Formats: sequence, C-alpha cells, structure tokens
Amino acid sequence: MKATLMYGAGDVRVIDVPDPKLELPGDALVRVVRSCVCGSDLHPYHSMASDPAGSTMGHEFIGVVEEVGADVTSVAVGDFVIAPFAISCGECVFCRAGLQTSCLRGGFWNDAELGAAGGQAQAVRVPLADGTLVKVPVDENAPDDLLASLLTLSDVYGTGWHAAVRGGVTRGSSVTVIGDGAVGLLAVLSARQLGAEQIVLMGRHEVRTDLGREFGATDVVAERGEDGIDKVRELTGGLGSEIVLEAVGHRPAYDQAVGVVRPGGVISRVGVPQYDEAPVGFGSLFGPNVTLTGGPAPVRAYIDRLLPAVLDGTVVPGRVFDRTVALDETPSAYAAMDAREALKVMVRP
Repeated sequence: MKATLMYGAGDVRVIDVPDPKLELPGDALVRVVRSCVCGSDLHPYHSMASDPAGSTMGHEFIGVVEEVGADVTSVAVGDFVIAPFAISCGECVFCRAGLQTSCLRGGFWNDAELGAAGGQAQAVRVPLADGTLVKVPVDENAPDDLLASLLTLSDVYGTGWHAAVRGGVTRGSSVTVIGDGAVGLLAVLSARQLGAEQIVLMGRHEVRTDLGREFGATDVVAERGEDGIDKVRELTGGLGSEIVLEAVGHRPAYDQAVGVVRPGGVISRVGVPQYDEAPVGFGSLFGPNVTLTGGPAPVRAYIDRLLPAVLDGTVVPGRVFDRTVALDETPSAYAAMDAREALKVMVRP
C-alpha cells in the first residue's frame, strides 16, 4: 500500500510500504477513506532532523473497518469509523475520566512502540480498537461535505471544543481566540455553540477571518503585538477578555494571550507549544489571578456530544477544508499549507 513518510524538514514522500496486519486481539484494520494534513504536522515539516528511515505521518482519519481481532466487540467489519488522534483503551482511570490523551495503555499515531503508523495512508492498524474507534451511522459514499465534517471530529473540531470547554465558556462569555487556522476557527464555532456573547478573533488572513465571522466571531483584530493587545482591550471596554483561547502554539501567541486576558480570566491553550519557557510569574499570571489551562484535546470524550449536529447538518465544521488532494499529492498539501495557500487540506486515498 501507499503511505506518507517524512524524512526531514520539508522532505515528504509517498512510498510503497507493507500492508498493515492484525498483531493483537484488540486490533482492527481500517481502510482510510479520508485523512488530512494538520497544522501541527508543519512543526516537524519545519524542524525535523534528517532521518533516512523516515517517519509515518498523519493523525486524523476516517474509514471503513476491514478486519478485527478476536477481542474486538465495539466495531465490526464494514463499519464506518472515526479515529481520534489519541489511541486509548477506554477502561483505565484516565479514559473513564474523559482524559484519553493520558491513557495508561494508549498513545498517539506514528508511535513506533505501539506499532501505530500514520493516517496519511491507504490503511491503518488500530491498536485498542474498542476504546479508540467511534462507529458512525454513515458509509463511505456519504456526501463530501459530511465526510469532511466527520474528519474534523478526529482532531480539529474536538480540539477547538476542548479549548472552549477548558476555558469555561458559557452563555454571555467574552472570548478572544488567537489564531485563524482550523483549530482557531473551530474554537470560534465552539465558543458560539456554548453561548459566548462576544468573540474576538485575532487573525490577519481575510479569507479565514471571514469564515470565522460566519462561525460566530463578532470582531476581528488583524493587528499583532501591542497594537493587537490595545485593540482587543478597546473592544472589551478596557478590561480584556474573560477567556482567551490560544490555538497557535508559538511564543508570540502566548504573549498575546497574556496581554489580552483580564484579571481573574482564563487562558486555554491548545496550540502545541513550540517553546519551553514563558512568563507565569507575578506580573503575568500570578498577580492578576489568571488561570492557565488547556492541553492535548481528548477528542474521544467529545465525539458523542458533537456528532449529532454534524450528522444533521446543524454545524458544518468541515468548511475548514479548502483543498482536497490525492494521496500521491500529499507533499503538495504540506507545501500549500506551509505557504498559507491552503487553510487545511484533505487527502483522498
């Protein structure tokens, strides 16, 4: 079969690899119907050291179950499934608490120890299938827009929702979202669904921020740095936002969050941090009683809540996909997203 591997910064290739096989009784084999490139995939695309062996890529996919191990009971051959970006057992103390990203037996796609290769491929072996996969009452011939929205439930929609939930968004909240990528836009959508009254989207790409307005943003701030902070404070009556959802992961975005949050407010980070140190002392978080929260989203815990509105078309998070490519063209998807020529690219095997 064909699969996507990265061999170093900027070096993405689609090659032939052995077909996956069941290895444990709890495994399932899934034929991939749609996968995609994530903004977080661009981090290794910029910085990965050269590796002649390469690393499989992709952690978001939906597909059809082709084979199951003897112990699998929650899905069967022929079922259409969503594969969250974290592999989880569904039984440990953290899974039962809805924190599948900390599963004691699980992990993440592209983890060599789990033998879990990436989703930018034609097929994937799924460990811990009962705890990981979510059966959906559709088939692979569903409309493209529905498939796109279902694919967002494997990561970016659930991650935007996680940002809003951890931030404590409720009816009437004042929220600022930092970042106009797919996660930031779906954090806007999530904040609106949870009842936020004011949603300021900080982003400078007009096509993206226009979609953000359609998802529920009440204001857009294109400025960055101190100018951006001043603009948000102006829009919030000089107080700053009660809740800030940071969906970028770079240090300037964190600094923006600290600058726009009001005393007693919350910063919820879901952008994967690309920095090791950031201010948390008296002048930044401690003095104004600001809470810092967030982390990798346990999207498996949110799918049941978010799925019905996706299935009936009430919400269409799949609008964040603005390009679709064939699997062989996956390297071009990375290049397009890196150049900001595409917001998020879906891959059709």
